Amino acid sequence: MSLSIEVVTDVTDEVLSAFSRLLPQLSSTAKPLDHAALARTVSCETNTVLVARDGSEIVGSLTLVMFPLPTGLRAWVEDVVVDHSARGRGVGAALTAEAVRLARSGGARTLDLTTRPSREAANRLYVREGFQLRESQVYRHPLT
Repeated sequence: MSLSIEVVTDVTDEVLSAFSRLLPQLSSTAKPLDHAALARTVSCETNTVLVARDGSEIVGSLTLVMFPLPTGLRAWVEDVVVDHSARGRGVGAALTAEAVRLARSGGARTLDLTTRPSREAANRLYVREGFQLRESQVYRHPLT
């Protein structure tokens, strides 16, 4: 496997096609993205959208969000997905390591993420990558 991690700066047909394939593997309720929606995500100044390539094929993605708060610059990992055909081959680890590197070099005080307890492989990965389980409760207010 020839794995590389890239920052998405332009939404090409290839990138849009990859997200069309990957997003349903992440969420059964996420609406398909069109070019404009993905371009808004990529061009948002708080976001860094990463893709993992195995050779020339995009096999995973992660979005790093960095935002200033009164308590300091914070970072959050969202929407991590690895194509089912590439799981278990280090793609998630490579994406996560690059997010950690970018958050650290950007001056973030912390890097947070959430994942469901049922995602056992993902939970093991995050612990291996240095994340610590926090005593916390996450609340969500549905807006739609």
